Amino acid sequence: MSTAGFSALPTAELHLHIEGTLEPQLAFEFAERNGITLPYASVDDLEAHYRFENLQSFLDLYYSTMDVLRTEDDFAELTLAYLRRAGAQGVRHAEIFFDPQAHVARGVPIEAVIDGIVAGFADAARGMSAQHGAMTGGLILCFLRDRSVDDAQETLTAAMTRADLLLGVGLDSAEVGHPAAPFAPVYARARAAGLHTVAHAGEEGPPSSIWQALEVLQVERVDHGIRAIEDLELVERLVESRIPLTVCPLSNLRLHAVPSLAEHPLMRLADAGVVVTINSDDPAYFGGYMADNIAAIAAALDIGPHRIEQFARNSVDASFASQQRKSELQREIDEWSAAAVHSGSGGS
Repeated sequence: MSTAGFSALPTAELHLHIEGTLEPQLAFEFAERNGITLPYASVDDLEAHYRFENLQSFLDLYYSTMDVLRTEDDFAELTLAYLRRAGAQGVRHAEIFFDPQAHVARGVPIEAVIDGIVAGFADAARGMSAQHGAMTGGLILCFLRDRSVDDAQETLTAAMTRADLLLGVGLDSAEVGHPAAPFAPVYARARAAGLHTVAHAGEEGPPSSIWQALEVLQVERVDHGIRAIEDLELVERLVESRIPLTVCPLSNLRLHAVPSLAEHPLMRLADAGVVVTINSDDPAYFGGYMADNIAAIAAALDIGPHRIEQFARNSVDASFASQQRKSELQREIDEWSAAAVHSGSGGS
């Protein structure tokens, strides 16, 4: 089934960095508006740099390009643009990561970042329902693991002025050489404030990185987590605890976390009983939004619509949406499934 075929499948996106949705054309528009000169001659020149050797080579470009994001309006426009694209590819609920430390360090107030993303959500809710269905979701504040724990604590303190607008906290950026364990006090404080907890682990880092996220940070979801396949005990732990993985196939391919999509461990994890979801991570950089990721991995691993439907159901169950909203989304998936069977595309 093509991207277009999967675009009607209702899903929840659980691993999406809003800064990673900054399309090249929009980056140049923001740069002009904010009086910033990008170190690229044109949109084509910027896109030509989207050849990454590893996670760090991507992060270098990622942090450089996000310099164009300066105002609340920038974040609102960026969020609305993402939600429109995502809605057209089946996303009905989006739990969006954002990296406030990277913006505050450039003099952008954390309130401008949060309020802008929330405003983008509000605009999407008003304008998208008739075309793509209702869009819900929320914000997950990510700490940069290559910065200090003290910096993370200060960021959490600053964010508490907007705590009612946050779903949870996460941990991202360079994984290798930056263990999760030191951030345990920050996570304990976030949980005490009623926030959900997730963390990137097992993308480039080994299974021990995932163990730290589970045992020390006590996360409710693991972002990426694909290297769990190397540790049978860890796989069993994920299955028993029903801890979901938010897997990002095209990201893993573009950052060389897997040699090819045909060798991606997604189905091996799923067949072992792990709760696997499919997501787009930083779609402006990695070549695809939700349905693009679904279509690419389905083709590479020969996954039929029935199994893809299960990944969509997993995404809803693994989300932090209300039970009422989860039930609504599951009914939408029921309707998609019935239509797929009727059209003759509902194989295994």
